[in-house]
Amino acid sequence: MPGAGAALFLYHRYFFRVNDRSASDLAVFSPRDSTRDFTAARRSPDAVPTSPVGRAFARIADNYKRMNELSKNAVSWITVDDEAAGQRLDNFLLRTLKGVPKSHIYRIVRSGEVRVNKGRVGPDARLAAGDVLRIPPTRTASSAASALRSPVVSTFKPAILLEDEWLIAVDKPAGLAVHGGSGIALGLIEQLRASRPDARFLELVHRLDRETSGVLLVAKKRVALTSLHAQLRDGKIDKRYLVLVRGPWPEAKRVVDVPLHKFVTATGERRVRIQPGGRDSITLFRRERSWETHEPPLALLEAELKTGRTHQIRVHLAHLGHALAGDDKYGDFAWNRELAREGLKRMFLHAKQVAFAHPTSGDTVRIVSPMPRELMRFLDGLAGLPG
Repeated sequence: MPGAGAALFLYHRYFFRVNDRSASDLAVFSPRDSTRDFTAARRSPDAVPTSPVGRAFARIADNYKRMNELSKNAVSWITVDDEAAGQRLDNFLLRTLKGVPKSHIYRIVRSGEVRVNKGRVGPDARLAAGDVLRIPPTRTASSAASALRSPVVSTFKPAILLEDEWLIAVDKPAGLAVHGGSGIALGLIEQLRASRPDARFLELVHRLDRETSGVLLVAKKRVALTSLHAQLRDGKIDKRYLVLVRGPWPEAKRVVDVPLHKFVTATGERRVRIQPGGRDSITLFRRERSWETHEPPLALLEAELKTGRTHQIRVHLAHLGHALAGDDKYGDFAWNRELAREGLKRMFLHAKQVAFAHPTSGDTVRIVSPMPRELMRFLDGLAGLPG
């Protein structure tokens, strides 16, 4: 290693200001010293170096370790690449800062600690290729980090209805949140990413409530996400759900067109209500079957979303006076308890079908999720009643 002694001497002399003895130790360095100490280190990593150069290398290693630790507490600068172009800032940070609570990410954005091209922006700002992000020091939540390393997450294998190089259609079970937050360490998308560590891009195309089952689309490439989002905005994605409601439903088809408004309760819970001036919200209901002699009468409906507002089906049904079976936000709580005794222990809301134009070929893709067994069992129990 010719010249190594001089290099180490200059490194410590000018960067770490070692004392004179360290400098003299380095000055008498020889290749034989390095060979002896490196060999010993390989045999026993905890061995104490005996030669001057061994001690010098040990100091360098210790300094490097400390510098690496300090980097966790330093500001980071990230340049947005083509793959992340078009993504919202909050979604980009949630993906980049794995394990950092969602509330903390929104706080550092709104406080201006996160900058894009040296300027303050909101969490909904769209990123462009070449944008430079300033990210303040952050520490990941240890619980989330340990969860990501757990065998349960690494072997997470959801039911896949369709997959190609552009997207995945997942058959989401009821009870699984689509993403973490609000006390949920890991949702479906975080578990999916952890189970596919080599996947460069996995993003939710849309969302389903935690207690809703059925078709959920995940994009594997930015171009697929952009195309599907455009189709959602233009109302070109056909989304249909199965719902069980209380009360007789006489119409074969019924259109509900009432505006919805999102608000947050005093306890911080996200809710939706009917309100003039709210966002246009249209649902088309079709009667599939009814059980008039059941007490109370029941009806199985197909709900086709013409718009995709938060809790749209649930609030529209509550507005009509037809409570959704098992709905713990807008439903009939006493009736929910009766249903639980009859065997229905979840909300009867199932995303049965999604149809869209494929992001690249333009061909129509229709994905169907079969009704979950627990819902089928409940309906089977009604089979003896006249429709």
